[in-house]
Amino acid sequence: MLSGPFLPKNWIGASEDFKSSKWVLVGMPYDGTCSNRPGTRFGPETVRLASWGLEDYSPLQNKEINDVVFFDAGELEFPFGNRDKTLSIIKRAAAETLSLGKFWFGVGGEHLVTYPVIEAYLEKFPDIAIVHFDAHADLREEYLGETLSHATVMRRIVDKIGAERIIQIGIRSGTKEEFQWMETNKTLLDDKSRIQEALKKLAGRPVFISVDLDVLDPSIMSGTGTPEAGGMTFNEFMSWLLEFKGQNIVGADVVELSPHYDQSGASTALAAKVIREMLIFFS
Repeated sequence: MLSGPFLPKNWIGASEDFKSSKWVLVGMPYDGTCSNRPGTRFGPETVRLASWGLEDYSPLQNKEINDVVFFDAGELEFPFGNRDKTLSIIKRAAAETLSLGKFWFGVGGEHLVTYPVIEAYLEKFPDIAIVHFDAHADLREEYLGETLSHATVMRRIVDKIGAERIIQIGIRSGTKEEFQWMETNKTLLDDKSRIQEALKKLAGRPVFISVDLDVLDPSIMSGTGTPEAGGMTFNEFMSWLLEFKGQNIVGADVVELSPHYDQSGASTALAAKVIREMLIFFS
């Protein structure tokens, strides 16, 4: 028996005690419907390793990651090429997490992985609301003949919860119809002067925050499947996130890191920091 010491494979700051943990970090290495540049299935494993390059302390929030007690459950195992079974596995894992009194923090993977998680959440939190950070609206009725894909995920979620319970931030790409839909349904929040109006949608509701990393500008986040110019800086993203302080946040995910499109590793390091800051924000 070797004595070590050995470095763990878990996220930096993760607790080894599942029972005492409030949040459960779960990797979802799936990119079966990616239509541009695949590779998000490598995101969870790569960003976990990158987390060890971070400090425990966030000067922005004046807190340490140890202030939030979370358990790293590792990655779910999916049957390669089977979308529907993959979604079923995710939903079952999310439902089990909630049944044990924990909150889900998913790491993708493509954005479709959010949909089965919300299905599970609706069983426990039927009045759940969504805050959606993204470059893309993801509101298509169908894409390339499929109604379940990364390009339709928010439309499928809206089908479940209604437009009145979703806030979309950072959207700068989509069809004309998608932008008309957002305008009609007043889901797009593109000006902080309207933040108080938008927060009324969340009043008294449990909130799930879903972050597609391409909300960040490709000059700092090139390692993603569909980079879109005109995005946020890290500090701009954090200023938006912190606007939701005091809300009843019960779940979250960060998706769409395709690490191998940025050989420098900067995108992966940035994704790790986004996850760290979100975990600390939830403490």
